Amino acid sequence: MTGDKPQTLAAAAAGVVSARDPLKKARLADEAAEAWFSRRLARHRASVDPAMPDEPGRPDQPELRAPRDMPRRSFGDKGRIALLHAIAHIELNAIDLAFDIVGRFAAEPMPRSFYDDWVQVGREEAYHYRLVAGRLEALGSFYGALPAHAGLWQAAQETGHALLARVAVIPLVFEARGLDITPALIDSAVKAGDEETAAVLRIIYRDEKGHVACGAKWFRFLCDREGAIPEPTFQELVRRHFRGALKPPFNDRARSEAGLTPGFYRPLSSQNS
Repeated sequence: MTGDKPQTLAAAAAGVVSARDPLKKARLADEAAEAWFSRRLARHRASVDPAMPDEPGRPDQPELRAPRDMPRRSFGDKGRIALLHAIAHIELNAIDLAFDIVGRFAAEPMPRSFYDDWVQVGREEAYHYRLVAGRLEALGSFYGALPAHAGLWQAAQETGHALLARVAVIPLVFEARGLDITPALIDSAVKAGDEETAAVLRIIYRDEKGHVACGAKWFRFLCDREGAIPEPTFQELVRRHFRGALKPPFNDRARSEAGLTPGFYRPLSSQNS
């Protein structure tokens, strides 16, 4: 590659995570994916790769607040915009989380298909962000108009030292939670006559299943390589790196279809605490 284009996937990932403007971040995610899948990028090269940022780039707005200070969400007119704004913020963080795992662990002895999977996840998260941001604009709002959750990057900071912990917490806790709550959001949108929002949520739900499946596959791969038993290892890592119990109800069917069977997460449920 020439000019100021990144020469490695690790450098491209750092550029995605560092970008402050959300649409630029999404565009860089697409460009990184295109370059990686067309084999125009090496995976990493220590002499040229920048360090991954400790914090992702963010625009001046939205204001970031502690989780306890965030308003409760519903699906009325104002609630719909607040809900979509929260989802846009989640999807923006999801771009960073996908590319952070690619860049931060680029030197790990992993198959190329591991990086293929997470680059594809990052590209899909960028698509989701654009879909939700576009829906917000169609409703007369925009990303940045409301406060947003300040704690979503904590899991990345907490698991930045260990690939197995990262795979346990991000796709198998955070993404899996989306499988639990998104069907009800789709139903609420349909009941409110908002088929456009329902269509966006259906795309996100479909892709989330694939992201959880990706996490489950690589978690088992890493456990097998380390001689660890997957279910108790998952539970130990979540207790260590995730604050609080996992909250039911769980979408057992969707989770199981993605390879995350109840034996992984039900012992961590708040119903058992």
